[in-house]
Amino acid sequence: MDGRTLHPRTLAARALGRPDAVTGAAVPALHTATTYLRDPDNAYRSGYSYAREGNPTFAAPEALLTALEGGADARLFGSGIAAATAVFLALRPGDRILAPKVMYWSLCNWLSGPAREWGLQVGFADMADPAELAAAVGRGGTALVWLETPANPLWDVTDIAEAVRLAHGAGALVAVDNTVATPVLTRPLALGADLVMHSATKALNGHSDVLAGALVAARRDGFWERICANRSHLGAVPGPFEAHMLLRGMRTLHLRVEAACRNAAALAAHFRGHPNVLEVLYPGLPDHPGHKTAARQMGGGFGTMLSLRVAGGEAAAVRTAANVSVWTRATSLGGVESLIEHRAGIEGPGTPVPNDLLRLSAGIEHVDDLIGDLERALAASA
Repeated sequence: MDGRTLHPRTLAARALGRPDAVTGAAVPALHTATTYLRDPDNAYRSGYSYAREGNPTFAAPEALLTALEGGADARLFGSGIAAATAVFLALRPGDRILAPKVMYWSLCNWLSGPAREWGLQVGFADMADPAELAAAVGRGGTALVWLETPANPLWDVTDIAEAVRLAHGAGALVAVDNTVATPVLTRPLALGADLVMHSATKALNGHSDVLAGALVAARRDGFWERICANRSHLGAVPGPFEAHMLLRGMRTLHLRVEAACRNAAALAAHFRGHPNVLEVLYPGLPDHPGHKTAARQMGGGFGTMLSLRVAGGEAAAVRTAANVSVWTRATSLGGVESLIEHRAGIEGPGTPVPNDLLRLSAGIEHVDDLIGDLERALAASA
């Protein structure tokens, strides 16, 4: 059957259904080689020359992610930040970037420091506010607009199609961090974006045991060629074991994301209006400012991430995280286990995150256990 007629869940579960060409193995092979044989005329007709250029083990996860995102090509990287910075380093010194005011904190720090030292002009805007984005883009000279939706950790929602319209109208490319939504819920390329980025460490892998990143391009053009060259020049590739494990994780992506979305929605509904919780931040709640946009562009759920603002301030929030036993106190998201952390304490000075906020990554445990554990922790911390 033509793979284009199959549901994305089927493509993921079967890893595109391509058996090993040599052995017929149902699982793609793991290749650990770092160097490859030249042909007698000194060419590399196999397509592989050295591990920094690429590894056959990358081919299957890259092809699967390309299919899931509806793109033209994909590349794996050694981490999410390696993937993201490869995009910015493909720009020219002096180019202007617009990024969200609230976003993945490590990338925000990189844009605020090293990116400017390298010669990029960096501006920040509230991407969930079309008027503010339009004003920022309208100043002219913007080469790239970087979006993240829902935006970590306040979960603001950006209308991707509208942002693309504004950015493209000003001659800017659009890249979207799709780590939180995943292609299960949102396909930014179908909404007009030029690039999609993933911290594949998170939901794509889903088991908190792989460090990797990925980029997917809407087309193979000159900008994409510069990004691919950056991966090689900077040695920003993952190891073959990481690529192999990533593919294994992606085969259950839909099941995991759908189960975790159900848990996140139940948690948000339960703790909304709770006496020990000031506010629940979750796009699935009807009173969330971005709910209508999320309902339109996130098919099948509103994500696995939510945040609670704890009554009693920072001290109560920190105590709540300290008193959990089912939830895991750890940084990251998208794994099968549920994680909790006091986010402002992680990000430090300059963070836009309220100091009473706990970021929650819903896993796939039974939701009654997650609710009960958090209820006990909030009661003990009140």
